[in-house]
Amino acid sequence: MFFCLFFVPLQAMTHEELRERYNPEGSMLRRQQMRMLEILLEVDKICRKHDIRYWLSSGTLIGALRHNGFIPWDDDLDIEMMRSDYLRLMPILTEELPNWLALQNDETDPNYFYFYAKVRDRRSRMLEQNGYDRLWKEQGIYIDIFPMEQHPIWLHKLTEKTVGHMYKIWRTSTNDAKAIKQVRRIFNLNNRILFPCLRTILSPLTSHLSPLQTITSGMGIPFHNPRYAEEIFPLTTHPFEGYDLPVPKDADTHLRHIFGDYMQLPDLEKLAPHVGALEFFEEGEALL
Repeated sequence: MFFCLFFVPLQAMTHEELRERYNPEGSMLRRQQMRMLEILLEVDKICRKHDIRYWLSSGTLIGALRHNGFIPWDDDLDIEMMRSDYLRLMPILTEELPNWLALQNDETDPNYFYFYAKVRDRRSRMLEQNGYDRLWKEQGIYIDIFPMEQHPIWLHKLTEKTVGHMYKIWRTSTNDAKAIKQVRRIFNLNNRILFPCLRTILSPLTSHLSPLQTITSGMGIPFHNPRYAEEIFPLTTHPFEGYDLPVPKDADTHLRHIFGDYMQLPDLEKLAPHVGALEFFEEGEALL
């Protein structure tokens, strides 16, 4: 029996076999996934309380539809919401998250330079492969919260170009103190001046030219795959790790527009994890 399973083609493996291979119960990855689920459920509770719409996205949404939970090898969790809801949610999270969680954005962490937020677990420490998080205040297991905006893809790509140098500085600099100042200068220029001007002037002038309500990541976020409002709203729910959580109305079409045949497994010999190092603290240790 062992040898038969050993030679089963990876594409033909069942969900249970994939789980056993990549994230069996008790493994570090499964513990990380369950911690991310805990974070998500806290955010979900707050969003429901304040009538804030969000939905599972990207690989998390693929996991929901293909596996009814995490993709077995997935080590992150993404949700999206419209920018108006995102702006409402940020101060609410600051006030209502339990003390074992921390909101991470440019206002709560002086060295954080992404244009989207994370909610971090304070009972763990995790460093990513890319090294961007090396000087961030919070480094626990997290989920990503992406603000989405209705504007043309070309406009979003323009905003990506205005922040590209920021990532290069952080990636290549050998002087972290100097890099922080340079990155913060570029971030503030975009966040406080350029992006507000684009939202006020260009976005309203161009959005009516699109035959569909094109939605993409918020300005400055380096992901520009288009979404369409008619595929997302009104939201529905789908099972995810035993919980019914928000997903786009037509999640299948939504995912096919972004990823193609998402039901087909990727090359499982070429998976690239985000996590470089991970440790869990004893209960309460990180809060001292």
